[in-house]
Amino acid sequence: MPIPEIDPATLASQLSGPPESRPVLLDVRFPEEHAYVALPGSVLIPLPELDERAEELESFRGKPVVVYCHHGVRSLDGTAYLRSRGLEAVSLRGGIDLYSRAVDPSLPRY
Repeated sequence: MPIPEIDPATLASQLSGPPESRPVLLDVRFPEEHAYVALPGSVLIPLPELDERAEELESFRGKPVVVYCHHGVRSLDGTAYLRSRGLEAVSLRGGIDLYSRAVDPSLPRY
């Protein structure tokens, strides 16, 4: 079964909605990547730390979660992990790189 994805334009639309309807943004990149550029309000839990920090993920239960990385590869693994724990998660197609090209060119690219 394919991992569900969300495209950058749809995510941008959701983020511009009322705060209570916005998804949780989970960044699974490394701290130095997150420090360089991140979607506002996102939570950083690097992909290799998801299992050991699974307790923190429980706060996302019952909320939509959008998992993102640089190009949308690591986020597929992160999304699969969250979904295996019963969380409502989708991966950002193309990662923050495509988001910056398609939605917000003010975000730095690397």
